[in-house]
Amino acid sequence: MPPTVHLVRHAQGFHNLSVKNHAIHDPLLTPAGIEQCRTLAKDFPFKNDVELVVASPLKRTIYTALYSFPEPIINRHLKIITMPELQETSDLPCDTGSSPAEIAKEFEGKPIDLSALETPEGQHWNDKKGKWAPHADAIIARAAAARKWLHARPEKDIVVVTHGGFLHYFTEDWTGTDRFAGTGWANTEWRTYTFRSATEATFVETPDSLSRRAGTEKPLGKEEQKNLQRTTAKQWEEQGYQKAANIHAKQRLIADERDFGGYGY
Repeated sequence: MPPTVHLVRHAQGFHNLSVKNHAIHDPLLTPAGIEQCRTLAKDFPFKNDVELVVASPLKRTIYTALYSFPEPIINRHLKIITMPELQETSDLPCDTGSSPAEIAKEFEGKPIDLSALETPEGQHWNDKKGKWAPHADAIIARAAAARKWLHARPEKDIVVVTHGGFLHYFTEDWTGTDRFAGTGWANTEWRTYTFRSATEATFVETPDSLSRRAGTEKPLGKEEQKNLQRTTAKQWEEQGYQKAANIHAKQRLIADERDFGGYGY
């Protein structure tokens, strides 16, 4: 049976303090962000069930994982698996990761698995080109690849620490994207998901998780989510959180618009 996955947005980083701080390359957590992690470590109700911790390789997500989930990491002798597919959507300096060598130096002696950054493809994870480009089609593809990888894992309970913008692509849930800058997720907010079936790597938020954050609000349908994605992606392009889709992706989106009522991308 596929695992239960707890998705977590990273704690407050220095780039979250102001727009000008978006120019900081791969920023660290603020003191307030570290305190957010300590609160999550204390309050997270499934800490004794977690069998695997996965994180985007940016420094703020790795530190969030280290500070927020010390009990499963220590008690189960876990290493945090870094997964470049989980990186944020934009090519702003704050959303561009460090080189594998710099990350290895930053986290020397810490329980971090950097093997995904040692592959020929992974070594270029932070160049924001090709597979790692800040275009909607590339982000959709790596979100799907990450879901497929998680779907196939043998562990039953997994924590994934990633980024606010990427989480909308990852969950395919586009509600509330205007709550914060470029996301509907608060710092250290977590939500719990299962998969649609044993053969389909699509996230389904658990009823308890959904009711905890949305109350009695009815979830949007597939077509509504698709239309909301287009609107949000266009806004994010204008705000610099991602680049316009390439011509082939735009052609696919135009075809989709014919099926979904002509919403522009």
